[in-house]
Amino acid sequence: MDLRHLVALHAVAAEGTFGRAAERLGYTQSAVSQQIAALERLVGAALFDRPGGPRPVELTPLGRVLLARTDELMGTLDSLSRDVQRFRAGELGRIDIGTIQSTSTALVPPVLRRLLSERPGLETRLVEKYEEADLLELLLQGSLDVTFVVNGHPTGVETVDLLVDPFVVLTRAEEADDHPVPISRLVAGPLIGQIGSGCQEVIDRGLREAGCDPDYVFRSADNAAVVAMVRAGLGIAVMPRLAVLEELDDPRLAIRPMDPGIPDRVIRLAWRSGRTLSPAAERFCLITREVAAELARRYPALAPTR
Repeated sequence: MDLRHLVALHAVAAEGTFGRAAERLGYTQSAVSQQIAALERLVGAALFDRPGGPRPVELTPLGRVLLARTDELMGTLDSLSRDVQRFRAGELGRIDIGTIQSTSTALVPPVLRRLLSERPGLETRLVEKYEEADLLELLLQGSLDVTFVVNGHPTGVETVDLLVDPFVVLTRAEEADDHPVPISRLVAGPLIGQIGSGCQEVIDRGLREAGCDPDYVFRSADNAAVVAMVRAGLGIAVMPRLAVLEELDDPRLAIRPMDPGIPDRVIRLAWRSGRTLSPAAERFCLITREVAAELARRYPALAPTR
């Protein structure tokens, strides 16, 4: 039994004539007649009584039974059609997003707030990992639609640059002046740092190259814990600027560049090469770029080209 047979049955029953059913479906009248004839051959009985002349056709008892089930099917098809339209408009579906600590606080919340206010029917799932390699593995496996990454252009993915993220020194306000923090101050310590992340490895390597062998009195996997320890006066920390955006208004803290500096990292958005993104995921990418551009205008140090 072909779906076209049932569509024709539904149209003829609704319109009462083969001619009006043909107009409704955009077919010729003979094509509709052929569809109904083919359906009647399949079920082995007439589905319409045809009185002839201008009088409308009428369903036979079997025709009424079949139409009742066809109505259910047409309702499902209408619902499916609406869902397809909503999906193509980016209003339906789920987006799986990979993120790291600094983008989780500075980028993802305003992006999702804007996206979900536009498209409240969307589902989003966030996966935060400490190591970027774990996010890239999930992306390449197809478990993530998009992910934030730092530096480089990993094999098998496409990326777009969002922000430059310079490394800065975080210290208590009374311990800072208006100048960059010299490496000698970091040598003097005490230092607060993270636990063995790729970002911390970059920081440690940069410090050593500048002449400071870092000796940490406290290390944590949580950016907020590092900030809290600096705020409490336990030491100073070198952190990505994006990780401490929320601390700019804290009068107890000062954020300063380092002299000499560590090369900036670059925040990128990545998706798997050759994979078609859903309209919702494409909209997420566009809003992410808009939010990143707004941040760069507010904080020029974050602008990708300076």
